[in-house]
Amino acid sequence: MQERLTWIQAVADCERRGQPYVLVTVLGVTGSVPREPASKMVVTREHSYDTIGGGHLEYRVIARARERLANHEYSYELAHFPLGASLGQCCGGSVAVLLEAQPGGDARLVVFGAGHVGQALMNIVGELPWQVTWVDSRQQCFPDRIPANTTIHCTDDPAGDVPDLCSNAHVLILTHNHALDYDLCQALLKLDDVLTIGLIGSQTKAERFRKRLDHRGYTQTDIDRIRCPVGRSDIPGKRPMEVAVSISAELLCLIAADTVPKPARRGLSWGALKTLTKEVEISPTVVANPKP
Repeated sequence: MQERLTWIQAVADCERRGQPYVLVTVLGVTGSVPREPASKMVVTREHSYDTIGGGHLEYRVIARARERLANHEYSYELAHFPLGASLGQCCGGSVAVLLEAQPGGDARLVVFGAGHVGQALMNIVGELPWQVTWVDSRQQCFPDRIPANTTIHCTDDPAGDVPDLCSNAHVLILTHNHALDYDLCQALLKLDDVLTIGLIGSQTKAERFRKRLDHRGYTQTDIDRIRCPVGRSDIPGKRPMEVAVSISAELLCLIAADTVPKPARRGLSWGALKTLTKEVEISPTVVANPKP
């Protein structure tokens, strides 16, 4: 367990961040077991919160949960574990564990630039269920308070970090430096799995960049992947917040068009529950080493 959050706090935190997670529930038990039915924990790709009893049982459950997250299997599964020699636990009972994987946020967004527009934008996208990475070389430009769904990436080589940051992500280039903007455009066009690329600037800047990229041998199809000026043309204004609203509106449309429909988020029906638990005989529990 990496952080001292309860499972219910962890669920709220993951939902706020748009982070995929698995809710684990002890559904049925027989004999002597570490925790009682309804004990819960939350597993993400990097952390786990709360506990269902520790030991090799919990290790195996965490591994199975992360396998589901890695394979994008956002559904439910019942796993049955006898607490014998195979798990290295001497309780002697057995545990049926329900794993409910939730897909988290609608999109990944990478924003290059922590200037006025970038900061205004975070006030909006920080309230959306997206996983946001905010990139700049100037640590002092990042505000003290960062939205819960946002990760800061301070680097002296933003363009060099593009391959590691931008795979399967929507990307915005909002930096203060035109030379860096151009380097980022080139780095992004070399990746086939960047979802969208938005570049802040005027029509003059857009034409200049298009000509430079054309001279570098990029195809028209490649060049057209870059939206510049970024944002909706029907939303006027040049103030940072007005530009941020325009960009956010455009992103919402792009992400809605790109998002694969999620599985329905609902609990198990009684029929499904009986099917899942048909091999698990639920009997009075003997709790070994009970935990609060």
